[in-house]
Amino acid sequence: MAEKVDFKKSLSQHLLVVGLCVVVAVYLIPSPIDPKPYFFADPPQMTGPLKVNRRLQKADRLFKGRVFGPESLAVDKEGVFYTGGLDGKIWRFHDHSLELLARTGSNYSECGSPELEPECGRPKGVAIDNKGSLYVADAYKGLLQVNTTTGEVNILLPSEKGLDGIPFKFLNGMTISKSGVLYFTDSSSKWDRRSHKYEIIENNALGRLIEYDPASGEARVLLSGLHMANGVSLSPHEDFLLVSELNICRITRYFLRGPKAGTSEIFTDNLPGYPDNIKATSAGTYFIGLAASRIQKSRFMRPFLDVIAPYPAIKRFITKITPLSVYALFIPKHVLFIEVDQQGNIVDSFHDPDGAVISACSEAFEHDGKVYLGHFGTDYIGVIGMADLKSNVT
Repeated sequence: MAEKVDFKKSLSQHLLVVGLCVVVAVYLIPSPIDPKPYFFADPPQMTGPLKVNRRLQKADRLFKGRVFGPESLAVDKEGVFYTGGLDGKIWRFHDHSLELLARTGSNYSECGSPELEPECGRPKGVAIDNKGSLYVADAYKGLLQVNTTTGEVNILLPSEKGLDGIPFKFLNGMTISKSGVLYFTDSSSKWDRRSHKYEIIENNALGRLIEYDPASGEARVLLSGLHMANGVSLSPHEDFLLVSELNICRITRYFLRGPKAGTSEIFTDNLPGYPDNIKATSAGTYFIGLAASRIQKSRFMRPFLDVIAPYPAIKRFITKITPLSVYALFIPKHVLFIEVDQQGNIVDSFHDPDGAVISACSEAFEHDGKVYLGHFGTDYIGVIGMADLKSNVT
């Protein structure tokens, strides 16, 4: 009997020693991030214009299994659409015809894997000027111009050179003025696209909003210190820009003209998800795609990123022991995008609460009575008629 007691005691002591060794080892492992604290307000209630509906379940899926990661869209005067994929491909489509136009990087059969993204390229924001020139913000290659006739790719601003002595790490959103001036974002000066979840958890203000004039070849930083600068859109009169700060669920306004020119302010804050691309609508409002939701399923279950945001030590610890792929498990599957007016008020929202038809939506692009839906993680382009989208039937 005494031997059994001694064995149990010895086993307990050994397990305690092993446990302490594991704790010490984890403590000594350097964290990949250097986070700052941030304090979120409680997520907005899903009432009024945010009332849950199923409008997005009326959508169709275009080119299912043929395009991968079609996040952003642009359309020319002839109604031909352009989008980029996670495998470095630039696609164009019209009606139900899909054509490969170009690649922003190398052509390997394994393109589309995270390991080869820097070599294969990853086109993000796309824009077309009045002359039909296609511009692409590639997360790794830089600011590009693509000839829509030949597919030739010209690098205007390479990522390794960047701007003001800071290389581009993660070019992202883009818009273009009527005169052809480009506005785009560099989401982080530290993390590339493959590690964007570290950028989200770290929550440092390392993003920039940049202007580029193709006519002069000159670029300048308009705004720095942004929290994962993402989508960008011009106002109807082109007197200000809106830029998403994905990390902190906020849209910032930067004034281009008028008495506030060169300054910025909060446009809308405490959104029900993490804002990605912003697109102006024919009604004078903005569709804001939400890369993921932060809907609070109950009063006792706050969103995961909200909970850990104030605690740098916790964020350092979990990034030591948790693979990047695991964080997706903490994001609600509720899919939606919102409509915001010129004062920053949410006036409508469009949901697929189960992700049954539209599994994600980081951009909603209106054209010719339809709304096209893109996301960096889907293998299709969603499309829904504006009449169906605005239907009161939920």
